[in-house]
Amino acid sequence: MAEREHPANIPRHDGAGHRARLRQRLLDQGGDALGDHEIVEYLLATAIPRRDTKPLAKRLLKEFGGFAQLVAADPAAIARVDGAGEAVVAAIKIVEASALRLLASGIRNTPILSGWQALLDYLRADMAHRSTERVRVLHLNAKNRLLRDEVMSEGTIDQSAIYVREVLRRALDIGSSAVILVHNHPSGDPQPSRQDIAITRELIEAGRKVGVAVHDHIVMARDGHASMRALGLI
Repeated sequence: MAEREHPANIPRHDGAGHRARLRQRLLDQGGDALGDHEIVEYLLATAIPRRDTKPLAKRLLKEFGGFAQLVAADPAAIARVDGAGEAVVAAIKIVEASALRLLASGIRNTPILSGWQALLDYLRADMAHRSTERVRVLHLNAKNRLLRDEVMSEGTIDQSAIYVREVLRRALDIGSSAVILVHNHPSGDPQPSRQDIAITRELIEAGRKVGVAVHDHIVMARDGHASMRALGLI
């Protein structure tokens, strides 16, 4: 029976020394000292420790167009990149989950309307770089504190469904006093469409009848965001 090779006898790959230098630079100088490809490279090393991860890191960033786009990418899309197995996909998505958990903590214990920038930061991280449309509804109590943050629907590259009746039914189930509607434009342009404006006005009118206010409808995109209330559209 062949003797099992002890881990200590397995030769280190050529990038091991480079990885150690990245780690030391990170610890000594902080994350700003690393480029995007170096951060992804080091992250991937936690998933596939015995491989040189620099080529895959560069390939992923090129495929998705940047760090934010990669982290926000659909898991199935990441898995289609050569060399990106399940462990790689999980490593990337845990970064997104961690970032969103951190940003969400800034909006849960303070009135939403007085922590508006924290809300925009959270929404941008979750929605601005998505390749398909997502609709979410933020449910607020009478003091404008967050009761529930829910994804209502996922769509295609250019549309996702918003159902007035479903928004209000859910608001009544939760006991919401107000809602904020949010969706993204994968095109990169946050300008609300005529359909966006029409459905928001319909929701406002229907909400008045059941005592649910609509504070805003925010459109997130790569090129910024648009608040329909700030634009005077509602």
